[in-house]
Amino acid sequence: MPLITVRVEEELKKEMDKLKHINWSELIRQSIRQAIEKEKKRNPVKALMINQRLKRKAPSGWNSVEEIRKWREAR
Repeated sequence: MPLITVRVEEELKKEMDKLKHINWSELIRQSIRQAIEKEKKRNPVKALMINQRLKRKAPSGWNSVEEIRKWREAR
């Protein structure tokens, strides 16, 4: 099995050492598996459709440069 290294703060390691009944390696493996499964379930097509639905055209005559200047000068 390949080996990976995880760095934790010293205080966190002390707390982990107090809980000797927990298999930290297995807990980390499970967390990694869950993160991978969560990413696999993400649907990029659905995200794109939501993004397209939320996107709006700017009103005619609206100038983004003027709007930015207005807000910068208002600071």
